[in-house]
Amino acid sequence: MQVRPLHDRVLVKRLNEEEKSKGGIIIPDTAKEKPAQGEIIAVGSGRIGDDGKVRSLDVKKGDKVLFGKYAGTEIKIDGDEFLMMREEDILGVIN
Repeated sequence: MQVRPLHDRVLVKRLNEEEKSKGGIIIPDTAKEKPAQGEIIAVGSGRIGDDGKVRSLDVKKGDKVLFGKYAGTEIKIDGDEFLMMREEDILGVIN
């Protein structure tokens, strides 16, 4: 199934969290925090301004981004978990 976000929304897949800490301790699944980094899978057409013009998004498909802990809405597509969020919920792009 394919999903195309509307307007200024983006579809993000979370990046996998490390299995070990920096000290070498293995972290169990129950103690892991969900990562605040992800890769953009799909983007909408852009935000519609007050003048009626569409402003394109600053992010594009394939960008790795940082987002807030509670940003977006979790959705499942074909058994995979994704986040649907607005562009304004993205804190930055990882180069």
